[in-house]
Amino acid sequence: MKSTKVTVTEVATSPATNLASRRSFLKISGLTLAGTGLLLAGCSDDDNPPATPDSSQLPGVRNGKFDLGGGDAGILTYAYALEQLEADFYTRVVNSNTFGSIFNSEEQQVLADLYAHEVLHREFFKTAITAALAGTAGEVLPTLQFAYNSVNFNNRDSVLGTAKALEDTGVRAYNGAGRYIQSADYLLIAGKIVSVEARHASAIRSLISPGTASFAGNDIVDANGLDLADKPSMVIPDVAALNFIQTAFTANYLP
Repeated sequence: MKSTKVTVTEVATSPATNLASRRSFLKISGLTLAGTGLLLAGCSDDDNPPATPDSSQLPGVRNGKFDLGGGDAGILTYAYALEQLEADFYTRVVNSNTFGSIFNSEEQQVLADLYAHEVLHREFFKTAITAALAGTAGEVLPTLQFAYNSVNFNNRDSVLGTAKALEDTGVRAYNGAGRYIQSADYLLIAGKIVSVEARHASAIRSLISPGTASFAGNDIVDANGLDLADKPSMVIPDVAALNFIQTAFTANYLP
């Protein structure tokens, strides 16, 4: 399969003059190359390609609504829906008219980096799902529609509080879905992406409560020192309760 290169348009922000060391992993430079590497890993030809999805559980429209499907294709589509939400949210954040006034230069850089990462993740899943469904009757999840009636994009606390909810949810969603991925290639990529999502969650928590242990608080790390992990049937209702996703879909074949 031919590899695909994703190009991310960087958001113009004022360069920070004294960035915290915690931000070092979020540098914009090299993002396009990193994104290409994800796509190559997800779409490479190998001796053990992902199995063709069960035709009865392919992602696609059923009874007038899109169903995420089951198997690896369903898990990928589930992740794609979550990444669409995160990418759309950060796109609105960095393009808000008040972005430069409610966030200082360091915060702008962190949020711009998170925006770029989420766009790469979204485009990776779109490409991976297209490849997984090639030659089948399955369909790629369309672009979802979003609304943020409960979010004040002109208020720092509102934006960061929403980002915290989305990032924490994303981490437990990836952790919980990983056990259901059959393809070693997809599991490897999911593991890489969730490590980035966990860093996003840590960065947002540090912006909200700098100098505290909130970045690894006991509300997200259990007594065994592990991140929380919830299966899709637990995460999807929580995401729906936020009322951000306006496009109706079902998940009848996900655990």
